[in-house]
This record gives sequence, C-alpha cells and structure tokens, in this order.
Amino acid sequence: MKKKSILESSVLYTILAILIGFLIGAIFLAIAGISPATAYGKLFSSIFGKPKYLVWTLIYASPVIFTGLSVAFSFRTGVFNIGAEGQYIVGALTATVLGILVDVPAIIHVPLCIIGAAAAGCCWSLIVGIMKVKRGIHEVLSFIMFNWIAFYLSNYVVNTKIIHKEGGGEASKDVLASARILFPESIRKVLDCNSANWGFILAVIIAVIMYIIIEKTTLGYRLKAVGFNRNAAEYAGINADASILTALGISGALAGLGGAVQILGMGGRLAQLASQEGFGFEGITVALIGGSNPLGCIFAGIFYGAMKYGGSKLTMIKAPAEVVNIIMGCVIIFIAISSVFRELFLKLAPKKDGKEGK
Repeated sequence: MKKKSILESSVLYTILAILIGFLIGAIFLAIAGISPATAYGKLFSSIFGKPKYLVWTLIYASPVIFTGLSVAFSFRTGVFNIGAEGQYIVGALTATVLGILVDVPAIIHVPLCIIGAAAAGCCWSLIVGIMKVKRGIHEVLSFIMFNWIAFYLSNYVVNTKIIHKEGGGEASKDVLASARILFPESIRKVLDCNSANWGFILAVIIAVIMYIIIEKTTLGYRLKAVGFNRNAAEYAGINADASILTALGISGALAGLGGAVQILGMGGRLAQLASQEGFGFEGITVALIGGSNPLGCIFAGIFYGAMKYGGSKLTMIKAPAEVVNIIMGCVIIFIAISSVFRELFLKLAPKKDGKEGK
C-alpha cells in the first residue's frame, strides 16, 4: 500500500485552517482597535490558566462532541443530518421530564434518563428517515422543520404545570439529584468546579464505540457502502433503505445523548428557549474539523469547547466575544476548500519518481 505523504494528510490542512482562522481573527481585532496579542493571551489564559479552566473546557466540549458524532456518523453513511439540533432538544427534554417525574435510585435513574434521551433522539430522526425512504421527501428540508417543532414542543412542555419551576422563572424544575451525573463532591472540590461531571468520559467511550462500528464491523461496512454508492450497494445485495434508517436512527440517538449530558451534567434544568441553542449546528463544525472521524470529533470537540469557554472571557478586556465565531467560521471555510490547497501543494511539491540521474 502506498504511504500517504504529509501533503495528502487531512490533519495538515485542518491545522492550516485553524492557523488561518486565528490570523483572520487577529486582523478583525486590530481593525477594532484591540491588540490581538492581548486578546489571544486572555483567550489562552482562560483555557490553560488554572486546572478548573481545563475542566470547564471539557464540560463545554461534552455536548458538542455528541452532536459532532451525530453529524459525522451521518456524513460517513451518506445522509446529511442537519436535524441534530432538534434531536438534541428532544433528548434534553426527555432527560428533564424523566429526571423530574421519576423518583428511583441513581443506579436506575441515570441510565433511564440517558437511554430515554437517546431513544427520543433516535425516534425524532427516524420519522424523517421514514419520510425520506417511503415518500422521497428530502431529509434536509424535513430536519429543518423538525428542529423548529422540537423547539416549540420543548417550550410547551417546560411551561406545563407539572414541569415548570415553582415560584416563577422561565425554566423547568431541577431534575432530582438521583438523575445527575456529577462527580462525587470530594472530586468536585479538588477540581474547584461544582459542575464537573461524567459527560466527557461518556462522550469518549461512545466515540470509540462509533469508531469501532464504522471501521471494524460489517454494519459499518454496509452503511458506508450505501453512502459511497447506493446503486452499487443495492446491486451487492445491501438493503439501502434499511441502512439509511439505521444510520439516521444512530445519528439521532447520539444527538439525544448530547442533550441528556448537558441537562444531567451542567444544566440541571431545562430553560425556556428564546432561540435555537445551536448545539446541533455546532456539531456540524465539530464533525468537519474532526474529518467526520469519531476519534477526530473528540479532539475537535475539545477545541470547540475551549474556544467557547475561553471566548466567553474576552469581554473582561472589552474584546468582542464574537471574534471566536469569526475564527470558527474561517476555520470551516478553509477546511471546506482544503482540497484546493491540497491540489496546489501537490503540484508545487517536487516529485520523486526514482528516475533522477537516468
């Protein structure tokens, strides 16, 4: 097998895109009259300055790793899951309802909420899958509509008497302590972070499982085969419709898990949404940065979580937190056109054909 050169590595172009993103962000900061060195210094010190900052980075990363896995899994299997936002919301909603209304020991309560959230996300995605398979309705249009249905459904349930917070406030009641996935109090004290939870560890475990499924199992082979070429896969005897439904079901379950982790870990309650929270759309960014590789999504999610948490501290030096969005947007643009750079660099690189001197 021919070994890939470094110029053919997608990692190189991802790193290059990130560097270009920071460079363009620096230009915008300079135009705004803010020192890029000062702003980036604050950004990095807000991530690496204290151990608890790193813990917060992982907390912020956990839900976007799940939504990134959701989108990456669908990309690898030939469908475009732009509905991770809605699946995330119904997952969070299900975890909240089960966390409030069911009172059982933690050893039962936590798995119940997590499995319930995954099942909700799976079913929400499968509805769109069935519409695509049975009626040929394009999944992108359906997912966009279902994102808004999930949004208004969540707000409706949050404001019902049995779920709404007593004494006012635009949020649900707190989920029971038996449903939380927080670290033991002693560990949280050591980490100096009351919201430290098992979400990131769960995300890493699920990412490894997804990698094994995609790369090491016949199920993954069938799903990828349909994604690469549906007609060829059907000719080989693979049921393409069943594969599409399987891919969308798993993808939806992953996004639903992201909602559960956010509620049971960091949030503790579900707020009435004023707008789409964006976790599902952030998952698209994570999937692209991670090269649609489940293991890549772990590192991409950490990077995104670090930028979200560190960027929130830029207001302390009167720098616009929106610069993080500019950086991430530029990163995505340059990843999207990385093939152009790849072709250019490969053409400019000296060729070694072993014929020199003849």
